[in-house]
Amino acid sequence: MIKYILKQNKNKKSSAFGKYYAYPVVEETMDLAALAKHMEQHNSGFSEAMCLGVLKSMVKCIKEQILAGKNVKIDDLAIFSCGIKNREGSAKEEDFSAANNIANVKLRARATGDLRNSSLTLDATVRRASMVVASLAAGGAQSGNTHAGGSTAGGSTAGGNAGGSTGGSSSNDDDKEF
Repeated sequence: MIKYILKQNKNKKSSAFGKYYAYPVVEETMDLAALAKHMEQHNSGFSEAMCLGVLKSMVKCIKEQILAGKNVKIDDLAIFSCGIKNREGSAKEEDFSAANNIANVKLRARATGDLRNSSLTLDATVRRASMVVASLAAGGAQSGNTHAGGSTAGGSTAGGNAGGSTGGSSSNDDDKEF
């Protein structure tokens, strides 16, 4: 379940000023070791160490291929490619130089297959984070996968820690299955 919080647009120059928008709450950022452990628990037939080794090798090879000017497609995940961020354009082609006109190189990732937006929307369930916290405080039913949440290196928790997830269903407008 994807939990969200609401934030009000405070940009007075925006046509969306004063309106509220949903933002996802990130409870945790998994690193490769945590992902490998998770993969092992899915009875993949491979140990955590083997999964971690394959994942680390994959990351290294993707970087190598991108720096060689190739795109790398991992089916049902993403197409990884290189992008260029320009500082500014030059008035004439002959005046262009990488040192003066290119700011940096960046990684791009475009979702494919099962991770495309349309596919995620079909599989997603969202719930307002404050509703989840209120339900837990009131002694609502908890699923077996509930954890305290929080953030780890590289992760963020928008608007504070949302807590765990609740089981059951609700007819509240703050809950939505797509």
